[in-house]
Amino acid sequence: MIGTIRKHSKWLWAVIITATIISFVFWGANTRTGGGGGGNSGANFGAIYGKKITQQQFLDARNEYRLFYLFRYNTWPEKANLSETDMERETYIRLLLIGKAENLGIHVGVDAAALAASQTLRNLDREGQIMSPAIFEKQVLQTANPPLAMSDFQNFIRHDIAIQQLVQTLGQPGELVTPQEASAAYVRERQNISAQMVYFAASNYLSSVTVTPAGLGTFYTNYLAAYRLPERVQLSYVEFGVSNYLAQATAEWAKTNFDAQVDGIYLQYGTNAFPGTKTPDEAKAKIRETLIRNRALTDARDVANGFAAGVFKMEPARTENLATVAKQQGLAVKTTEPFAAIGSPKEFIVPEGFEKLVASLTSDMPFANPVVGPDGVYVVALARQIPSEIPPFEDIRARVTQDYQMQQAVALAREAGTNFGYKLLVSLTAGKTFANACADAKLEPQTLPPFSLSTPALPALGGRMDLNQLKQTAFTTQPGHASNFEETGDGGFILYVASQLPVDPLVMRADLPQFTAQLRRARESQAFQEWLNVEANRELRDMPFAKRAMGR
Repeated sequence: MIGTIRKHSKWLWAVIITATIISFVFWGANTRTGGGGGGNSGANFGAIYGKKITQQQFLDARNEYRLFYLFRYNTWPEKANLSETDMERETYIRLLLIGKAENLGIHVGVDAAALAASQTLRNLDREGQIMSPAIFEKQVLQTANPPLAMSDFQNFIRHDIAIQQLVQTLGQPGELVTPQEASAAYVRERQNISAQMVYFAASNYLSSVTVTPAGLGTFYTNYLAAYRLPERVQLSYVEFGVSNYLAQATAEWAKTNFDAQVDGIYLQYGTNAFPGTKTPDEAKAKIRETLIRNRALTDARDVANGFAAGVFKMEPARTENLATVAKQQGLAVKTTEPFAAIGSPKEFIVPEGFEKLVASLTSDMPFANPVVGPDGVYVVALARQIPSEIPPFEDIRARVTQDYQMQQAVALAREAGTNFGYKLLVSLTAGKTFANACADAKLEPQTLPPFSLSTPALPALGGRMDLNQLKQTAFTTQPGHASNFEETGDGGFILYVASQLPVDPLVMRADLPQFTAQLRRARESQAFQEWLNVEANRELRDMPFAKRAMGR
């Protein structure tokens, strides 16, 4: 009904309870600035477990999810461009979990909440110190858009602990893992296999492709859509590069107690101010460079703002005004190459949200506020809007030819791989070895390093295929046999599984306790996820986001 619910085992990140309780002032259970839980009686937010959801409850849960996202991904969901539908769905899921915890009588005491809050604030500080509630509220909560209150953080902590307890309670059946099951799972995931592979790459067959006008024309006609260019724009712009203001910024800093400020920043952050620096001198040099560059960027922005004011006051608003004012001030006007309207120009680095700025430009209002990038400030104007189009064949002949050659080479590689697969089966049935069969076909097999289902990467593949495809092929092929020909993007491969290598009993004995614990956590998470999918599909199917998804 609602579709696959995002996995919520990530809630398990939250609280690492330590033996020492750190002092933290935790306010009352339901304090909230602005108060009021009744919400707008005219709005309909649905009901969960038979209880109507008020507007205030919805907003509180939404703010809690925003905090969860911040702590999990180190950014606010609004800045991550999370869609409104995603936010709404996650808010209702959180409301469902909070409601279920309350129904089961899961309550969090003040001491446990205070301890969790302290640990969370400790995790925010790079030096492992607790960020004070006052600083956290001012520097984190109040800088959100929209801003949050300390009561949102308190509600989040209390409910997150309850949700973790809910996960453990409902996922408990998944913890029932016997030693025999754990041992079998360990062997299944960690047992290596020895294998050889013959890869049929399209690049080896390019020289065999003959390009004819008829074949190229048919290919172009069949794949016209692949060559369609999206809507594009060109911008005229005047650049105020940061490098032009570095000397001025350096002189401005020299008038202050610059070294003392640099030392103060270093004392506060140490080498963590710039990860990668190893000595105090390196860190201070980076701090000094950054401060000078930031001031230079501010100076550039001030000049750009003055230039833009002269452009904006000209009537009527036309793109040509940019060149007029630039000529008066002896500045150069540049033009970007056409770029996708939802993309960015290659001439300069743009900030987040640049696509929205470009979308707002029209022939009647071709200007926008100066764009601040890391290397300078840019006053831009819409030069041209280019509709979507398919370029003439002659303009892209070289690209079409290359694509056609590659398509034909892939087909030849796959044909060769399939034919070898048939011959290999006959040879192995007749008692020949894999090596002899390859030699007869003048093919050189590649011996792969031993790998298992748990192998995270296999550099020997050289990026030619997805590792999971190789694993799927390897572990569905009996030792002493060869796989069928498996297609990849640029050809394909045949895998010969020589043998399954024995698991080292000493290594297994040492690894098994931790492996068993991980297996139980995974089973617990899976059991909880299955419960959540059923519960959400029943309780949330009539919520606004679900109705929109179903077209109701």
